[in-house]
Amino acid sequence: MLIQENKGMALGLIGVVIFSLTLPFTRMAVAELNPVFVALGRAVVAACCSGLLLWMQGAKLPQRAQMKPLLITSLGVVVGFPLFSSVAMAYVPASHGAIVLGILPLATALFAALRFNEKPSTGFWVMAVLGSGLVIVFALMQGGGSFQFADLALFIAVIAAAMGYAEGGRLSQSMGGQQVISWALLLALPVLLPVTAWLGWHYGVQASGRAWAGFAYVSVFSMFIGFFFWYKALAIGGIARVGQVQLLQPFLSLLGAALILGEVLTGREIFFALAVIVVVALGRRMNIQR
Repeated sequence: MLIQENKGMALGLIGVVIFSLTLPFTRMAVAELNPVFVALGRAVVAACCSGLLLWMQGAKLPQRAQMKPLLITSLGVVVGFPLFSSVAMAYVPASHGAIVLGILPLATALFAALRFNEKPSTGFWVMAVLGSGLVIVFALMQGGGSFQFADLALFIAVIAAAMGYAEGGRLSQSMGGQQVISWALLLALPVLLPVTAWLGWHYGVQASGRAWAGFAYVSVFSMFIGFFFWYKALAIGGIARVGQVQLLQPFLSLLGAALILGEVLTGREIFFALAVIVVVALGRRMNIQR
């Protein structure tokens, strides 16, 4: 069990590194492209990649019992998270969004506990709540004592992602991570394709190569390849425990925002990011019954 958990943590870290650049590249894309077009369009591109992958693998159609969790996964990570995070990135820096999303591991653990009877210890919950509390304090300080509209969008994105992570991670135990995200994307394609086409026609798709580079990253890596590692990690390492690796994501995203977008990191941001990392180290040591 320990070997499997460690392997899950390693795969989860790779997934988190890929996901950590999502906000910087999303902000790069929405600077010139419509945020909703970016959110839905990236799923359309990833769905095309998924169709090709499933065809090459000769994959069988999902079983009837797998359709409900696939639809929930699709609603969470294919539609919900990309949509609300893209909207938020049109209003706040990627560094701000990165720290607010630090609350995601707590939400993922909560969904795992409610849906799949994982039982984190009291110490685990204390660390998760502490880390999430740090994120909330940071958002309030950045917003002058109140939450901004973008913060609300980011919190909704967190709920959507946690739902999709927990459901997809569980389903990966029987289907495999590649097939879970691929079928989740294909299920959404009939709805997203015409909407994306209309958005592109209505708002236009003229943008610089820099904006399209951001769109390409979130389409191929954030929406597709990253989930290969992430869902495999959740399946073998446990949703609640591996989900805690995401507490490292704010710090990695801060680095990405600085390197890719040239955003200046403040002492406050670095302090909160480091505080969250300390919480991860403590939470990693807490017991979780599966």
